[in-house]
Order: sequence, then C-alpha cells, then structure tokens
Amino acid sequence: MKRPSLHRGWSLRSRLLVSSVTLIAVVCAIVGVVTTVSLQAYLYTRLDSSVDDVVGHVMHAPGGGPAAGRPGGFPGGGRTAFDPRKFVTQGGQTAGTLSVVFGPDGRAFQGAFSRDQATTGQFGSTPLTAAQLSALSGLPRDGDDHTVTVPGLGDYRMKYFVVPGAGTRLAVGLPTLPVSDTVDRVILVIICVTAAGLAAAGMAGAAMIRYALVPLRRVAVIAGRVSELPLSQGEVTLSERVPSADTDPRTEVGQVGSALNRLLGHVESALESRQASETRVRQFVADASHELRTPLASIRGYAELIRRGPEEQGPGTRHALGRIESEAGRMTTLVEDLLLLARLDAGRPLSYDTVDLSPLVIDTVSDARAAGPGHLWRVDLPDDPAQVRADTARLHQVLANLLANARTHTPPGTTVTARVLPGDGVVRLDVEDTGPGIPGDLLPHVFERFARGDASRARANGVAPGGSSGLGLAIAHAVVTAHGGTITADSAPGRTVFRLTLPATAEA
Repeated sequence: MKRPSLHRGWSLRSRLLVSSVTLIAVVCAIVGVVTTVSLQAYLYTRLDSSVDDVVGHVMHAPGGGPAAGRPGGFPGGGRTAFDPRKFVTQGGQTAGTLSVVFGPDGRAFQGAFSRDQATTGQFGSTPLTAAQLSALSGLPRDGDDHTVTVPGLGDYRMKYFVVPGAGTRLAVGLPTLPVSDTVDRVILVIICVTAAGLAAAGMAGAAMIRYALVPLRRVAVIAGRVSELPLSQGEVTLSERVPSADTDPRTEVGQVGSALNRLLGHVESALESRQASETRVRQFVADASHELRTPLASIRGYAELIRRGPEEQGPGTRHALGRIESEAGRMTTLVEDLLLLARLDAGRPLSYDTVDLSPLVIDTVSDARAAGPGHLWRVDLPDDPAQVRADTARLHQVLANLLANARTHTPPGTTVTARVLPGDGVVRLDVEDTGPGIPGDLLPHVFERFARGDASRARANGVAPGGSSGLGLAIAHAVVTAHGGTITADSAPGRTVFRLTLPATAEA
C-alpha cells in the first residue's frame, strides 16, 4: 500500500523553502551541538586543572608542609592538624572551594567550603553537614577528577588524594556551576542566533525562490492561456509561445519552456491539418448537396409526370412511383439538412430579428399535432412576451425538429409539452415528453451527426423509424449555438427534456 506523501499539495516554492530552511536548521544544530560539547570539554579541562592547583595548595599549605615529622604536619590517623575550614579561606583559593578529610575507614568525617562575606568582601568558611559528608564518602579513590552532587551545594568537581609521607586522606574540589552557567549561556546564544538566522534565511530564501521561479510562472501563464483556447472545433489560431528569454536550454525552466514551444508547434500543425481537412469536407458536402438538389427535383418531377400521364398504371407501378416520390422526398430533406449544416459550419450569417417565442411555439405545436394526432400535445406559455434575437425560420426549424423527434421516437398516447420560461437575461424553452426515454449509452451523443436511436428507442417500443436521418438534433444544436445559446438533453424512463436557453433581448 502506497503511503501518502507529506508534501502532497505543496507548491514547488513551499517545498524548496522548507527544504532549504530545514537543511540550514540541521547544519546549525550540528554546529551548535559540536560547539557546546567542545566548549564543555574545554571548560571541564580548565576546571580539572584548577582542582589540581588546589591540590598543590594543600601540599604547600602555610604552617607546615606535607612531609611527615614537621611541626604542624599531618599525623597518620585520627584527627589531623589539617583544618579544612582554615585552608579554604587561605589566600589563593576561590569562592566555593571545598575540602574534605577522610578517616582510616574511608569515610569523610570533616570538611568545609568557602563562601563570600558580603560585608567584608573576604572568604568565610562553612562546615559540611553530615548529609554532605555522607555524599562525599562515595567519591572514587582512583586519583582522577569526578563530578559529585553535594546536597545543598550542587555539583562539584572533586579529586581524592593521599598526602605523601603523612598518609592523610584528603579530597578537594571546585563547583561546576560556572561551567554550567557558561555552557547554558552559550546554548541560549546558539538557539537565539539560530532562530534569528533561520528567520532571516526563510525571508531571504522566499524572496530568492520567488525571483528564481518568475520564469516558471511565465511559462505556466502561457500554458494556462493555451488551455483556455477552444481547440476542439473551428479554426484555431495558436499564436501563444514562451518568450525566448525563458527557453534557455542551460536552465531547467528553459528546457520546460523550449519543450512547451515544440509541443505548441506540433499542436498548431495538427490543428491546421484538421481545419484544412474539415474545410475540404464541408466544401464537398456543400457542393454535393447543392448539385444533388437538381437531379432529385427532376426525379420527383418525372415520377409525378408519369403518375399523371394518360397511360394506365397497374397497382405495382403506382406503388413503385409512390416509393420513388417518397424516397426522393427523404433524399431532398437529407440534402437540405446537410447543406444547412455546411453553411452553419462555414459561419454563414443568420438573419436576426426580435422573435416572441410564444406564437412560435403555438405554430410549431399546431403543426406537430396535425402530423401526430395520436400524441397529446400541450403548451405552457408565460403571460408576458418572451423575446429573443433570432432567425425566425431557423428557430422554427429547431422547434419543429425537437417536436418531430418526440413524435417519432415515442409511442402513441405520449404527452409532449412545450414550455417557455423567461429568466434573468435568458429565455428557456423546454420540450418534454413522457416516453420511454433515451438509452444511457446514446444520451451523450444525441447531438452528434447521424446519431440515431431508432433501433433502441423507437423500434423497441413499436415505433416506426419514420425515415429519421439522424441530423435533426445536430441541426438544432448548430442553430442554437449560432444564436449564442445552449441546448441540453436530460432523460429518464417516463420523462425526457430537451432544454434550449437563449439570450433575451433588451426589450424583454
């Protein structure tokens, strides 16, 4: 199972900015950790050196050296002449110096630490408590420096040693508080500097990334303009190109811009080829339709001439002549429809006038009732005029095609309603029937040319095809589109609605 990406939905600028700031933060953290550890090690080395200096002071304490037998020396056991309270206040010591004397059993039994005298500015001494001596009794006896937590005093860097010759066991130490304070201050400084640096890097990085992505945004604008062009039909002029400044092959954005220009060039060539092919087809259809009108009229004329002639015709001849006239009429209608579509595709101008849809609906429904008396025909019209700017003849043809479509593809007894609904700046015209509906696989293609539902919609319900050419709805769609309107189809068993939406006139 593929896990969703944490960066899904992020822009490229956000990803670059977050990545760069994260990288800087990681580098700063590593530098800060290394600096802090190095500084702490250095400060502890200095502190250990200071502890060794204190040990040296013990060895050369005033009033007697460490050698045995000298007055004031250190006896080998019991209480010693060495006074920790006196030692920590001697010259050369620092505030917080701690001194401890250990007995023969290894337990600390006497100790003191120095402290500042606020009144005199000199050092005073304070003896260690039993709890503090108990904590110091666990100091390792290996002669190295160790950190010991002394209750009430904090952490101390302590060193255990034995006075040569005298055998006196002592330990001295200094507080680690200065080291801790220094390290804490350095950590705080590093954190503040890192935060300020990240903020500055974020703002500077955002500005730099924004500036660096300006060419990419220009390329995106060009792509957006091209995507908004109606490329599916008609003559398309694809003049949009990425500027030469954004097509430098040495940069990533330039490579994208250059590739987009090549793609647009290929698309333009394909569209020109398609347009040329469509133009040739339209011209052929128009020319063929125009040329076929004369021979079809001649066929119908000769058939009618034979029917009215003095010769006696048998039943077979009369039936054949009737079929010739019927098929010639169908062929003439098909040729006229093809010629109309060719003219609409070529952009021939229509004859616009102010048309009230209500009388137009009444006329077309009356014609449909006469052609289909087996259906129930209804109209639903507004009280006020519903005026549009339209070609009256073409709009009448659209309504006639929709009503004929409802009559042809629904069984007798179906109710067909033509409804006019004025709206906000538009006029809507619905042609609704209660027939079996349009099959789902045909519905998306009903406005395509030669899309026929005879086999599924009409014949399945016992309806005769009636010579449908499959061009009626295509003509309706082309005419409505030429008027700046829209036509849609919505169908379900028991209800099919074809809806026209046309711009209303200012007078309406």
